[in-house]
Amino acid sequence: MSKVTPATRALAAAGVAFTVHTYDYDPDAESIGLQAAAALGEDPARVLKTLMALVDGKPVCVVAPSDQEVSMKKLAAAASGKSAQMMKPPEAERVTGYKVGGISPFGQRKPVRTVIEQSALAHDLVYLNGGQRGLQVRLKPTDVRDVLKAAVADVLA
Repeated sequence: MSKVTPATRALAAAGVAFTVHTYDYDPDAESIGLQAAAALGEDPARVLKTLMALVDGKPVCVVAPSDQEVSMKKLAAAASGKSAQMMKPPEAERVTGYKVGGISPFGQRKPVRTVIEQSALAHDLVYLNGGQRGLQVRLKPTDVRDVLKAAVADVLA
């Protein structure tokens, strides 16, 4: 497995301090984020999932704790929209340039509006997908917010 991905290149280019962590990816896991947290021996609240949604038909990236559900109503409001829905996997792969299970908010094909769940900022360090199945990056949540120019909001169901 290569530890250099568009995500790690984007973080390095932004001058962000991060570490790379690998784990055995289980394609049959019910929740990729929860499986990653278990494999890394980390609290699921610190392992953030990257979801791709459509708000009023426009792509939005959502970063939230892997053990929580995102409210589409709250997401739409956070992105100044009327309605939100999850993006279908093939469309998420096309928009981001990553495979489902390896979608990172960093280094996507085209930058999209990003919303980070406010509770994620309570941790010193968090994990996010590093742009490949079985690859996580660990960094400060404030760096996630700053690099992605993310809106911070309560988007949990």
